[in-house]
Amino acid sequence: MRRKTPPPLPQRFGLDPARMRLPEDGSWATVRAHLADRLPLVTPAVLDAMFIERRIADLNGPLELDAPYVPGGVVWFHRELPVEAPVPYPIGIVHRDEHLLVVDKPHFLATIPRGKHIQQTALVKLRRELDLPELSAAHRLDRVTAGLVMFVINRADRGRYQTLFRDRLVHKEYEAVAPVNPGLVLPMTVRSRIHKERGVITAQEVDGPPNAVTTLELLEQRDGLGRYRLLPLTGRTHQLRLHLSRLGIPILGDDFYPEITDRPLDDFTRPLQLLAKTLRFTDPITGEDRHLTSRQSLAAWTDYASWASAASLRPR
Repeated sequence: MRRKTPPPLPQRFGLDPARMRLPEDGSWATVRAHLADRLPLVTPAVLDAMFIERRIADLNGPLELDAPYVPGGVVWFHRELPVEAPVPYPIGIVHRDEHLLVVDKPHFLATIPRGKHIQQTALVKLRRELDLPELSAAHRLDRVTAGLVMFVINRADRGRYQTLFRDRLVHKEYEAVAPVNPGLVLPMTVRSRIHKERGVITAQEVDGPPNAVTTLELLEQRDGLGRYRLLPLTGRTHQLRLHLSRLGIPILGDDFYPEITDRPLDDFTRPLQLLAKTLRFTDPITGEDRHLTSRQSLAAWTDYASWASAASLRPR
């Protein structure tokens, strides 16, 4: 496998620079002129500042404002970052060795940078707080799901840990709080075909051979609510949320299923009651058997009244 060329710019706020190839048929006089066309949302003043602050470079180093356009060349740059509301929950460390970091991700914290969530992501925060510039995610959890996430400390080891998830060699258990449906015979296994269209916020179950399989069992119940154990054999987008919603027991706090509820990004109340509780696997480097368990619990089960009100977590 061919190794990527290391970027000529260091990380900024825990983020690698973006890489952009310049078109072979380009007729721009300068790199700045090309970037002005390529990045229309970046104002001229901000673009100039990116050059002046030496945040745009090629393999020879930072570029000047009048750097000539080189067809087929490559540039790296650090963009301006969006303003983000701080997520008011800590990241817990469950396991750390020279190869692997497993953390307890809180609700509302994205795993990796994407869209409007950049600095307020587990990857970026951990890179900065633990001084681990090569840290990368072996898998992901939804922003609103809490629980165990595996990170790889050295870039060279990433593929070996990602392969565990690709080949379904990681045993995963989740917990959820949802209504009890007396008509369901549990435990049961749900199979369906899930399709997630790019650019559409929710996934859908469609006709066709199953590509999503979940086993669920009811651990305990009270006051019309149940605490469920969920065992996903597959890892489709929103799989657990879709399957429970289809069974008529949508997970408490779900803003997507069965209906979309608009929630501001800085509203950290009533988190989705879904927790990635357990990871079990054989470490591909050390050969050790790992059995890791989240230290978090689901608030709607331990203190439903506090979870349901939760006004204290709204930003002021």
